[in-house]
Amino acid sequence: IYDMYKETADWLLERTKIRPKVAIICGSGLGGLAEVLDDKTDFPYSDIPHFPTSTAPGHAGQLVFGRLEDHECVCMKGRFHFYEGYSMHKVTYPVRVFFLLGVKTLIVTNAAGALNGSYKVGDFMLIKDHINMPGFAGQNPLCGHNDERFGVRFPCMSDAYDPDLRALAKQTAKEQGLDRFLKQGVYCMLSGPTFETIAECKVLQTLGADAVGMSTVPEVVVARHCGLRVFAMSLITNIVVRDYDSNEKANHEEVLETTYLPLKSVATKKIQLQG
Repeated sequence: IYDMYKETADWLLERTKIRPKVAIICGSGLGGLAEVLDDKTDFPYSDIPHFPTSTAPGHAGQLVFGRLEDHECVCMKGRFHFYEGYSMHKVTYPVRVFFLLGVKTLIVTNAAGALNGSYKVGDFMLIKDHINMPGFAGQNPLCGHNDERFGVRFPCMSDAYDPDLRALAKQTAKEQGLDRFLKQGVYCMLSGPTFETIAECKVLQTLGADAVGMSTVPEVVVARHCGLRVFAMSLITNIVVRDYDSNEKANHEEVLETTYLPLKSVATKKIQLQG
């Protein structure tokens, strides 16, 4: 299996001069973040040996190498999900490839529903911890044979999210005047593709979750297994339905609509800086 990951990494290294130290995984509708990279080289997932392909709406399916403020990066425009029918090993395949490329830091973004009553649509939540619901049911990407070339058999997860990177994000948000939109909380992953029932939301709130989504945790688990530093952030795209008398219904269209606005702002700022 190690040889398969290495074959993918070597294939990519032969086709780009970029040697990334930072990898970014973009969540639903957030692939536009890759547009701010300079000196870009794009690889469709379908061209990359052993790589899965994205099937979820809002996930373009491209691996983009480039530079961000003179830092060499690789960015996933679209991730893979358990609900697409992939195994947890396939969902997390790119993370081990990143490790073999020489990546030291993984940045993960996602679109999430707010469980915390103080959160609003458009807020950003720095993830300080997670609840791995599929893991409770035995769907952990580290199940099976452990290759010591990637990491130890029993990795620690109490320090999964780097506190120094979170502190840097808080400082940056304050400097940009965005700190009023910045939250910090616990992310819970469910397998999807169904959105949560009202009863399920109440259970998750009781467990201490502030936001809920269908991704991120498997990639973080594998990244920490490989010794990568991790920073993760959720864009709150909807408020979960908590009232049986409510006419509100969660849907993917509102998720994509909400992600469009901050990306448009980022793109506009990038054009202004270049001008």
